Amino acid sequence: MTHRLQDSFNYTPFLEILFHKTEMNGTIDVCEEDERRFSKPGINIDIGPDSRSELEVGKVEDITSSSQLDQAEIFLRENGYNWATADALLRDGQTVKKLIRKVDMVILPLLCGTYCLQYIDKQALSYGAVFDLFKAANVTSDQYSWLGSLFYFGYLFWEYPAAYIAQRFKTGRFISLTVIAWGSVLMFTALTSNFAGLAICRFILGCLEAPITPCFMLIVGSWYDRQQQPFRASCFYCCNGLGSILGSLFSYGIGHLSTGLAIYKAIFLICGGLTVAWGLLLLWLLPNDVMSAKRFSLQEKVTILAIGRKNQTGIYNRTIKLYQIKEAFMDSQVWICFIFTLLNELINGGVANFGKLIIKGLVTDPLKTTLLGLPQGAFQVFFVFSGGFIASRFKNARCYTMMLYLLPTMCGSSLLWKLPRSNTIGLLFGYYIVGAYVASLVISLQMPVCNLSGYTKRVTGTAFVFLGYCIGNIIGPHAFLADEAPVYKTGCKMILSCAICQFALALFLRILLMRRNQKRDKQASEGGVDLEVENETMLDMTDFEDMRFGYQL
Repeated sequence: MTHRLQDSFNYTPFLEILFHKTEMNGTIDVCEEDERRFSKPGINIDIGPDSRSELEVGKVEDITSSSQLDQAEIFLRENGYNWATADALLRDGQTVKKLIRKVDMVILPLLCGTYCLQYIDKQALSYGAVFDLFKAANVTSDQYSWLGSLFYFGYLFWEYPAAYIAQRFKTGRFISLTVIAWGSVLMFTALTSNFAGLAICRFILGCLEAPITPCFMLIVGSWYDRQQQPFRASCFYCCNGLGSILGSLFSYGIGHLSTGLAIYKAIFLICGGLTVAWGLLLLWLLPNDVMSAKRFSLQEKVTILAIGRKNQTGIYNRTIKLYQIKEAFMDSQVWICFIFTLLNELINGGVANFGKLIIKGLVTDPLKTTLLGLPQGAFQVFFVFSGGFIASRFKNARCYTMMLYLLPTMCGSSLLWKLPRSNTIGLLFGYYIVGAYVASLVISLQMPVCNLSGYTKRVTGTAFVFLGYCIGNIIGPHAFLADEAPVYKTGCKMILSCAICQFALALFLRILLMRRNQKRDKQASEGGVDLEVENETMLDMTDFEDMRFGYQL
């Protein structure tokens, strides 16, 4: 029996109007047990070659309930298609390649621009710290650490509600309005002149930036096949490095302004204004999903859905299924990715907030400090872009790539820890290469998207991994002790320890997934798996239920 559970958030009616929600009448269809999806009498999911003629365009057959089907299946039936005709479109390799290039041109620039601005806005505080933030706002070093952490307390607070909204409502509209809101908050931050005001704005900013990366990972998972996903995710994530370069240039230019306004306030106003303008552009250009993308023809949409079907992860389902949430927390790979990400962001929490202060300890001029931060962004672009390319170019190389890009981080942290302060070149080089850990992070964030099937399970697993992302960034800044500036030996030891532990976790994850694949291959060779079953993907099955599902290593 399918239960109807009233929404647990009292803001749902407002959100339904805001995001133009038209389905399910304000309730959530919840399937508590996977057996119920397959034991009901009267289920008929056979979509044979002649089904197109049997289905009326604009109507959906009542197989059990629409909550059992992926939204892609419903879309195809409403438009008179079936999976036989959809899969046939994939046989034209040149047309598919041309379509993927079109997706790259339409979707990726929007993700990249948003991610670049997200990084600049998040780091606006550190740009201000190089100039007059400490003096003008009367902020101490310990309070500055807490400002770095409060952003991720907000991230942590809003992450699960954001995941709920992103699944239930129009994703593109939700992201666009979120971007406009966080740009507005950044502009309001310029009105603050003390720690309390900065703390409130940082917390709210963290809430508003929380949905971006999880939603972007799910968007990439919907538009590309599993082999293409790491490189595309790296394309938008390497914009962190581009954002670091542009942010340093912006702050350098703003540092030369003579407006009578505190420099840190000018940084907040200008960066926030750019973000609001970009959010308005997203409202117009960013599609909510494949099925509603206006710049793609019906045949192109069907082809993209067929590509997504090959992932065996499902494409889109608005129904929140409790048994899939439970299964996500019982999956050991989710926990490994959670711990890996937590350790990775312990590093990031320190480097992102104190990296420029480390440079400031080497040179006294704030403008020179800003310029010396430019190569770090270039190094990050290289690491993330090359890591994504390797993971996409070579099959089952993801865990190995995660391990590879932790090695420069180990080397860089050792240089920062052991080199004398007089060795400026060596210390700067150590600071530049320590950021290689970000390439490992991008791939680890992609692992739940490509290795979890069942839309609710995939959303839950992705959100839970980002919980580790938040916790690591909250704790990380506090390993950089004020009385150790500008050396921060405790912070350097923490970076090295976390990188070593991540290396071991990536190896363990590969072994775990490899054994799962071997077990499934053995069952298939012994005839224990029905390889001819069709449409399991569009029934929104999890990877535990679909024994034909293969894990990416």
